[in-house]
Amino acid sequence: MSAAGISKKLGETEALKNVSADFTGAMIHCVLGPNGAGKTTFMRLLAGLLRPDAGKISWNRGGLPVDFQSVKPELAYFPQEPSLYPDLTCDEHLAFFRDLYGVPKKIYDEKSEMLLRLARLTEFRDRKAGQLSGGMYKKLGLICVLLHSPSALLLDEPTVGVDPVSRRELWELMHGLSAGGMLVIMTTSYMDDAQRCSRAHLLDGGRFILSGEPRAILENEKASGFEEIFLRLAK
Repeated sequence: MSAAGISKKLGETEALKNVSADFTGAMIHCVLGPNGAGKTTFMRLLAGLLRPDAGKISWNRGGLPVDFQSVKPELAYFPQEPSLYPDLTCDEHLAFFRDLYGVPKKIYDEKSEMLLRLARLTEFRDRKAGQLSGGMYKKLGLICVLLHSPSALLLDEPTVGVDPVSRRELWELMHGLSAGGMLVIMTTSYMDDAQRCSRAHLLDGGRFILSGEPRAILENEKASGFEEIFLRLAK
């Protein structure tokens, strides 16, 4: 997937300004930037929830360009605040998404058990979503969108508002998905998150300022961390 010359205005705000980036391979790409940088707008454009005012988003399958409508069923979007039903249990949420995606029962039985196990939610399958911790709530939302076996996963701020243990488990889950061949694109404002990814794309003021392998970016910029790079921009 690639974005070329994308611009988007929301009201009077120019959220994105001629941004371009490549997101290739079965790896984790991190869009890193402070609040208000344009991260959520960019993810909504990738998910097809918004249309760019200018530029183009291109998707590929097997190295060949494909229409977004043919890719859409293989795409999973995980918003910053997943909308779950507080009175439904983990099992009931999975059954709801099974029907939504039309997942056959045999596949569902195997896939739901695997996802509950990966998210460490097996013993909480009968607990209502409204009674879950912030981290468990996000993990439940994530496994629900993974139920239909997408080939690409878009995550908007998945590590915000979760406890350290759940945050580590979310990372383990994302790395497992990537190792299994899935393209993962996530946004974050946590600078240390970028160093856990294969590729980092630094977004500030609606523009991508740097992209590449995280360690290489820090070495080239002679910076001890990504905070230092953003502080230089602020000055």
